[in-house]
Amino acid sequence: MNKEYLNFFLNEQIQINLITFVEGLILAGFLSFIIQITYLKFSTSLSNKFDFSKNFIILGITTALVITIVKSSLALSLGLVGALSIVRFRAAIKEPEELIYLFLIIATGLGCGAGQLKITLIGILFAILIIIIFSLYWKKKKIADEEILNSSIIFNKRISDKEIDEVINKINPMCLQIKFISLSSTENQTTLNLDLKPKNFKNVGEITETVKKFDSKVKIMLAKKSMLSL
Repeated sequence: MNKEYLNFFLNEQIQINLITFVEGLILAGFLSFIIQITYLKFSTSLSNKFDFSKNFIILGITTALVITIVKSSLALSLGLVGALSIVRFRAAIKEPEELIYLFLIIATGLGCGAGQLKITLIGILFAILIIIIFSLYWKKKKIADEEILNSSIIFNKRISDKEIDEVINKINPMCLQIKFISLSSTENQTTLNLDLKPKNFKNVGEITETVKKFDSKVKIMLAKKSMLSL
């Protein structure tokens, strides 16, 4: 390559529009703040969420600043590659969810620094909307699962299919839902596993008493589905 062309690419700098630069920084800070609020409200992380997210805004603005400066000069771009090769980040990422939010912040900074404000705004807001929808869905599903009880009914004898149907029919009026899970039977014992959704908390005791009336020696174990799977 001609030496003049090489000097041009290495030394020529593009003038940065001050207004566009300020708009990028403001948008990067705003979107980073929105991401932080979303993380604090909808994240399922078990670590200290506030301590982890308190640097989101600074990270987003810093990324936007670096990209804005670097894109104006090829020499600065090459210098950034060299700098990143010796800088090591040793922050411990305990959960994959934390990494996702960091990528969102970096994407915000990259987009705003590159001057793609509209695309960045639409993309980040869409990602936040998806996070909120999935969070509400899984929260609703978790609540529904917590209302379901895993039941293990153990009879100290072999019982027939007709007797099993009789037990289920007796407890059915006290439940909103009964789901058959498994049945194991030997000469001396029969174990029936069901998922039960009682109409209310009082029905738990009524279910136990109803089954014991069928067989006074029966053993019954109940546990929340979210806590234990039988």
